Amino acid sequence: MSIRFSRSPSLRIALLSLLPLAAWSSASFAQSDSPSPALDRASFRIGGYYANVDTDIGASDNGGLATGTFNLEDDLGFKDHETVPRARADFLIGDHQGLSLDYYSIDRSRTASLARGISYDGVDYAANASVRAKLDFDFGSVAWRWWFGHGNDAFGVGLGGAWYQIDTRLSGQGAITGLPDGPMTASVDTGSKDSAWAPMLQLGWRHAFNDQWRMYIDASGVKKNGGRLSGHIYNTALGVEWMPWEHVGFGAEYNFSRIKLDWRRTAYTAKLDMKLNGPSMYVNFRF
Repeated sequence: MSIRFSRSPSLRIALLSLLPLAAWSSASFAQSDSPSPALDRASFRIGGYYANVDTDIGASDNGGLATGTFNLEDDLGFKDHETVPRARADFLIGDHQGLSLDYYSIDRSRTASLARGISYDGVDYAANASVRAKLDFDFGSVAWRWWFGHGNDAFGVGLGGAWYQIDTRLSGQGAITGLPDGPMTASVDTGSKDSAWAPMLQLGWRHAFNDQWRMYIDASGVKKNGGRLSGHIYNTALGVEWMPWEHVGFGAEYNFSRIKLDWRRTAYTAKLDMKLNGPSMYVNFRF
């Protein structure tokens, strides 16, 4: 699994336009009073998130009469552990505020025989039917953070925006329901792809034990009401950093993420409920 840059032109433009400002600010304030030793002028973190994954996907018609839910891991045999690539960057502008950027991508697909019969998007798939399922989820965010506190501790609050995209597909031999002459068996390929922007709140705490060791806690929440793609996304992390060299170090953290979204189609509403938790490892470049 590799890191894929966002396919959203608006997100790419937003991120690229902020990078020159952040780089200029990092150099411009190099001679100013030093910020908390728990913060860096600029840092880039690249690594992987080895996550335990539990994913439910469901759909219901607009009247709520026909519903169906299946679990990717239990019903389709998806791996219950995934390595999720992630890239983050933080820039301090002045001594007490700056930019925070984050991007990760979850790409999953599998062909398998169903452990039980399922229904999705008006199609019934019988037990033992061979189906191919795909779920791709992309998330990117940009936030402005304010840092408070002095000495070895810093507390942060951030406000920004998050872009996220869901791409799902399910294909196989199924019985199409809701037809005037009754169900019809056919080869079916159904899918959807939607994206949205939503406001985001971030909270953080940083503590420097010395020049080489740090500890931190991060939490963020995204919530959107209404529109074609609504719901909430929560991320929390507890981590430590070890910086044996001036500009290069390593980090380890434990993450928990909850992604719960509804996306509205013409004839039905689909639902995604995905929980991820597990350790992350990354390389940290700071300046």
